[in-house]
Amino acid sequence: MARPPPSYHVHAAVTAGGGATLDAGNQAIPVDATWDAPEPSGAPGPAELLAGALAACLMKNLERSAALLGFVYERADVDVRASRQDVPPRFVQIEYELRLVTGESPRRVDLVHRNLRQFGTVYNTLAAACDVHGEVHVIAPPAPDVARTSR
Repeated sequence: MARPPPSYHVHAAVTAGGGATLDAGNQAIPVDATWDAPEPSGAPGPAELLAGALAACLMKNLERSAALLGFVYERADVDVRASRQDVPPRFVQIEYELRLVTGESPRRVDLVHRNLRQFGTVYNTLAAACDVHGEVHVIAPPAPDVARTSR
């Protein structure tokens, strides 16, 4: 018997003037919901949250790939840039740069990148609405300390 696909729930609230919070997981995240404010609030707005959702999707699927494919990496970080148009208001392009510290072969890195694109729910949802593309840059892990390993 197949279990139903997961569903997700967040709750958001705003007060007059744009002070907003988004409750997701067990976190309350401040959100910038101001309109035409003279100074930014410093909280992420909807566009940053959307870009952040893609970044989180890439990181989660990297962990998935590590577990399923035995892919070994030390750490990763990603930058996401979203470009919009004004009329009609929508995102037209989202690009990412994933930096991955790993000793894995280029073939395995390419396999993981294909998996990130193929199995990411947020990735695929955004890719259906606009151009989503990115690159993976491999950073070689630091060499082991020979003095420590020769003891």
